[in-house]
Amino acid sequence: MLQTVVDVLYDIVWTYGIPIGGGQYIPWVVLLLLGAGIYFTLRLAFVQIWQLPHGVAVTSGAYDHPDDPGDVSHFQALTTALSATLGIGNIAGAALAIHVGGPGALFWMWMTGILGMATKYSEVTIAQFYRNVDEPTEEERGTWQQTWKGTVAGGPMFYIEKGLGKNWKPLAIFFAVMLMITSFLTGNAVQANTVADVMNSEFGVAVWISGIVLAAVIALVILGGVTAIGRVTGILVPIMAALYVTGTLFILAFNYTQVLPTLGSIFTNAFNPSAGVAGTGAGAFLLTFTYGVQRGLFSNEAGMGSAPIAHSAAKTNEPASEGVVALLEPFIDTITVVTLTCLAILVSGAWGNPVPTQFELNSGNVEYRVEEEGGIFPDSETPEEIRIEDGRQQVQDPNEDPQFSWRQAVVDRFYTSCASGCETEDDLQDPFTGTLYPSKNVAVAEDGTTYEVLYGQGVRSGAPLTRLAFERGLSPLGDWGGYIVILSVLLFAISTSISWSYYGDRCAYYLFGERSLFPYKVVFVLMNFTGAVTALTTIWTIGDIALGIVIVPNLIAVLMLTDKVKEVTDDYLERKPWMAVTQGEERE
Repeated sequence: MLQTVVDVLYDIVWTYGIPIGGGQYIPWVVLLLLGAGIYFTLRLAFVQIWQLPHGVAVTSGAYDHPDDPGDVSHFQALTTALSATLGIGNIAGAALAIHVGGPGALFWMWMTGILGMATKYSEVTIAQFYRNVDEPTEEERGTWQQTWKGTVAGGPMFYIEKGLGKNWKPLAIFFAVMLMITSFLTGNAVQANTVADVMNSEFGVAVWISGIVLAAVIALVILGGVTAIGRVTGILVPIMAALYVTGTLFILAFNYTQVLPTLGSIFTNAFNPSAGVAGTGAGAFLLTFTYGVQRGLFSNEAGMGSAPIAHSAAKTNEPASEGVVALLEPFIDTITVVTLTCLAILVSGAWGNPVPTQFELNSGNVEYRVEEEGGIFPDSETPEEIRIEDGRQQVQDPNEDPQFSWRQAVVDRFYTSCASGCETEDDLQDPFTGTLYPSKNVAVAEDGTTYEVLYGQGVRSGAPLTRLAFERGLSPLGDWGGYIVILSVLLFAISTSISWSYYGDRCAYYLFGERSLFPYKVVFVLMNFTGAVTALTTIWTIGDIALGIVIVPNLIAVLMLTDKVKEVTDDYLERKPWMAVTQGEERE
């Protein structure tokens, strides 16, 4: 019953919206995020373009002042926020967009990244303006008490209540509760589960061992407060980003002749998409557009209200100065890292290239699809049985008879075994003849043998697709390229948990005060361990629902406070307070 409720809520938040055919929709939440980005861009006169160089200068520390209120530097605030956004969305989300939407999806991810820069600027500037500054007493200054609770707190819950008035406090409380739930689940337990799963599948490490080690690492960092978080992310994020980006640059260098043709295909397919992977429907323009927009928005988290919490801790008395730092996030995340991921997938030949695959018939990657106008889409009903002869599905009418699909691509041929290594098509052995029973997740051969696993040529998606790109793209250097993706997933997951601990921490502080911080941190660490040792399909979905819900009150508040954002921006640009720092003058 819980799963049914969760599925319904997920469809309401992330699935239903404007129908585009084939059972596909542009979700209302996505439309709200996209519309808000366009509004902020126009209202602030493309602030994300002409303030980008200034954002780089502020982040570098050129204008820092030691007496400004706050807990971390501009750079540390940026890396804390980036450590939450750089991660699975860049590795798996970007690959999924290319897998389903084709090369043109990257163009629409660029568009959402550019619009997301204006959204990030707006929400962070207003968060800085309405943040709470609690200067420590002489007795607290420099002690564990100051480090523990921090001197500032900000985010959507504060600018909803302060900016819109006391009557809006219930909405602020609702936001804080939903984001705190998300911090326990999607921002924490799911990340720990990802690490434990990778360590178990790749190196045979028991999940409980990974859980204990990871929870201990998280505890050591978050118990030190936002200052410790800022120090750790200030080191971890540049290292892991440099490692991942270097790998992609080598792939592009080894395949340099494909770079320009690939860039051309991105622009061509953005408006006139070619067929997608094995006919998954990317030939429909709206599907390419939708996947590009969704993955871009999920990757940079613009409008979700999480980044303003991290940036509120920055040492500054100029709200707009942190806004220009924040607009760098989508540029780094989507325009840079996501682009490099997608280009690596495309130039290496990993996209749309089937490889020997083990098909677990009860896997969530299995679908049954029928041909419709614009592509091949999931069927509304699971077939009773599918006849297979000499490994091939017997289909009388593709428009009526659902076909077995793996990661949204129809499988051409099935085999019952695969030679040791299972690396090439020649390793696939013994074509299957018999009947596949989808409702039972088994296949029964002519001789009565029952199979729960079959083999064949299957495409990859998500993180496995990115890993395949690294394996092939870096093959001139050896067969270790895929381990860069594995290491990146581990580091990204850890850094995401660390950053989300602070987001939930500030929500707990807003809801219950300083006394709630220690219990919150204890529960967060316990949820990290729980996530490592538990199957989390339902928990992941609940976290995604909460994250989708918090977008609505956050964007409503920022849209209603846009006049204040514009006022603060104009005042900042007119006074040019950064000039006083460079000229050694006394600031106002």
